[in-house]
Amino acid sequence: MKKLKFLVIGKNEAILEVLVRLLNTEKDWTAEGFMDENQALSVSDFSKFDILLLSCGIEETIEQLIREKAIELNPTLIIIQHYGGGSGLLKNEILSALAESGRQIL
Repeated sequence: MKKLKFLVIGKNEAILEVLVRLLNTEKDWTAEGFMDENQALSVSDFSKFDILLLSCGIEETIEQLIREKAIELNPTLIIIQHYGGGSGLLKNEILSALAESGRQIL
């Protein structure tokens, strides 16, 4: 499987840290997390990310701007809205999104 790179944005620091830690425990996954959406979207090489994971606390209008800017910077980016739950739910959300996108996951 191709190594997947995640950009995680969320306003709750504790949740953000857990999400990044969980993603980084997977063998072929790496994640970077940001609480500041402007800082996240100013990453110099945005094309290096495969998945944008949106966590809690982001205002709806800001989230829409993030989605639009992210797709503008990387049209192949998969965007996942993560509402919470356990690590199993997170992994299933990701695998489901990959399957729906037609990306090779195995």
